[in-house]
Amino acid sequence: MIGFHYARAGTVADAVRQMAASPGAKFVAGGTNLVDLMKMDIERPSKLIDVSNLPLDSVEEIAGGGLRIGALVRNTDLAYHPVIERRYPVLASALLAGASQQLRNMASVGGNLLQRTRCAYFYDIATPCNKRNPGSGCSAIAGLNRMNAILGTSDACIAVNPSDMCVALMVLEATVRVTSPRGDRVIALSDFHRLPGDTPQRDTNLEVDELVTSVELPVHGFAANYTYLKIRDRLSYAFALVSVAVGLELEGGTIKQARFALGGVAHRPWRNMEAEAALRGRMPNEASFAQAADLVLHEAKGFGHNSFKIDLARRAIVRALSQAARGTPQSQSNKKIA
Repeated sequence: MIGFHYARAGTVADAVRQMAASPGAKFVAGGTNLVDLMKMDIERPSKLIDVSNLPLDSVEEIAGGGLRIGALVRNTDLAYHPVIERRYPVLASALLAGASQQLRNMASVGGNLLQRTRCAYFYDIATPCNKRNPGSGCSAIAGLNRMNAILGTSDACIAVNPSDMCVALMVLEATVRVTSPRGDRVIALSDFHRLPGDTPQRDTNLEVDELVTSVELPVHGFAANYTYLKIRDRLSYAFALVSVAVGLELEGGTIKQARFALGGVAHRPWRNMEAEAALRGRMPNEASFAQAADLVLHEAKGFGHNSFKIDLARRAIVRALSQAARGTPQSQSNKKIA
């Protein structure tokens, strides 16, 4: 691991002030991703600014009936928070589908938003990777790309976003609050993560001196008809080949509102508004769900080893929508697919 300076921030204002004065610095909280990247010589921050003691670890009601989740709330605490379990169960389920208990105990909401891809070539510093070294090339395109993207790719990068939490937050239409020396701003989660384009080194639209302070959820959380389905090589402790978060609102035997997002298939959680619109007013049956899946995947592209993901994603979308429509969400304790 490289040498670096370390400082603990006393307040939010102190944290952003230190970051502005320290080019090349990084914020650290749980460190479950950043420290690994430093050990592997992928991240080389000149300074770590520890924000773990800042007062950003609460979950509280906000005006209008929504919920504010502090950036330092641990994933385990959020998954088992009674309001999350009752009103936003798709988020609780997605959190429990991710990582191990020990990692969830340390990982923070803000860190989960910012975790970097698990593409094997990104982690192998002996190979070209545009995300790690812009302009060097993408080894995954012609390499062993089984875990890589089938949607939203570019000639520069086919890495995927690894988060489970963010897929559920996309369905919930969450917003992210950030702060910097220039003040505060709010970013819709749909605008937070980037597609790779020609700048795959940038995972998000967060500026280098901005600190995530909270995530906000609207009042509506799809508490009755939801699911988080995660397809992976092992039943636990593995990143998604394909995951699907779903929230449905049913009325009179038809679909009044549908939201669903995919993980494991793109550089950001993937949501298709056209496919959701096609479900409104339809019967919640396999034919409707298959049509929606086709709309999502009509531009999907495989790269050899990961081409199987296209059919896998189609079947996962139909299965997840069916689970949500029946009101029988996927269990994260008994991981056998329902």
